[in-house]
Amino acid sequence: MRTLLITLLFAWGTTASANVVILDRIAAIVDDAVIMESEVRERMRTVKAQLAGSGSAAPADDVIRRQIVERLIVESIQMQMATRAGVRVSDEELNEAMRRIAAQNRLSLDQFRGALARDGMPYADMREQVRREIMIGRVQQGIMRNRIEISDQEIQTFLDSDVGEAITSDEFRLAHILLAIPSEASGQEINAVKLQAEDVLRQIRAGADFQTLAVEKSAGQNALEGGDLGWRKPAQIPTMFSDIAQNMDIGDVYGPIKSGSGFHLIKLLQKRGAKAEGKVDQTRVRHILIQPSEIRTLQEAKELAESLRLEVAEGRDFEEVAKLFSDDPGSALSGGDLGWSRSADFVSEFAQQMNDADINELTGVFRTEFGYHFLEVIGRRVEDFSERFKRNQAENYLRSQMFDEELDTWLREIREDAYIEIRI
Repeated sequence: MRTLLITLLFAWGTTASANVVILDRIAAIVDDAVIMESEVRERMRTVKAQLAGSGSAAPADDVIRRQIVERLIVESIQMQMATRAGVRVSDEELNEAMRRIAAQNRLSLDQFRGALARDGMPYADMREQVRREIMIGRVQQGIMRNRIEISDQEIQTFLDSDVGEAITSDEFRLAHILLAIPSEASGQEINAVKLQAEDVLRQIRAGADFQTLAVEKSAGQNALEGGDLGWRKPAQIPTMFSDIAQNMDIGDVYGPIKSGSGFHLIKLLQKRGAKAEGKVDQTRVRHILIQPSEIRTLQEAKELAESLRLEVAEGRDFEEVAKLFSDDPGSALSGGDLGWSRSADFVSEFAQQMNDADINELTGVFRTEFGYHFLEVIGRRVEDFSERFKRNQAENYLRSQMFDEELDTWLREIREDAYIEIRI
């Protein structure tokens, strides 16, 4: 009996071993995380599909695999940094990102989901990829803000340069109507066209729609677009219009302006830049954000926000509560203080609450795409933003010029400092 039992156990063990199917393997160990072969295969499939879609020939598999493993290693390091720093992406925020991606492809969210399915990519995998990209992007932005330092002198030097002047100059969006003069026109014919232009101008000032008249009467190349010339800097606007446009207010119509081709009418549709900013209403506000998470439902987030608001209303220090509980890493350490800001800096629901609140008034709990908030306005002012706007433009431009190079340097550094064991 003992011999028979040993024989049966041996036979079962041999059969079980023969039937083992390896579903996945570790491709690489990166600090406290692992990269699985399935991740490498899936990324290879995506890259090959992208190359095929662009008409490019794919390199050999081993070349693609090596590049993908390196990319996944660097992503893994950054994701671990994001997790340690408490970077989170809420479901609402992720849903909004997916809607934006769909819109960029001129698709509804359902159509985008269908397009992914036809390409063999599960929608859940795409969501996860977007979530990772958002988290990694936040880590990179935070690190680069600390690594890239731009002095006031560098900003001023840039502003004083021709490039700086061009980059920071205001932009104008003009609409244009051209009443053309026939070639070799007589003085009488030229005068007749001028009278037509003056008549069109009278119609506009009487309330007629400029864009409609442009379609009907303009001989300009942009007539079918309602005469819209799009956004242009002064150097990109015809010389005869540029000086005039810079002194117009939005909605102003000017003309007729005579040139060799005819008589022109222009309307300033929009403008943006330092002069356009001018004096701006600002509000100093502090807030507390409670987000849903893997361990906190949306309802639980709302209940916690309401509970904390009640504590603050009853006398608990706002800054203390923000530092302990707020899920906004950018303001929590400052007691929830968002500094002096404009309404345009915030999503509409937040801006509405901020604008409606009285100074030192605690709002009720409200929801945005980021979670549940309550806020307190602690000051209002009117600030002349023109010079500051130009300096911010210059700093952002200089920072963007340095961003990619500094990012590459940092990525090499974190790659060198990490523990990495590649197994494929």
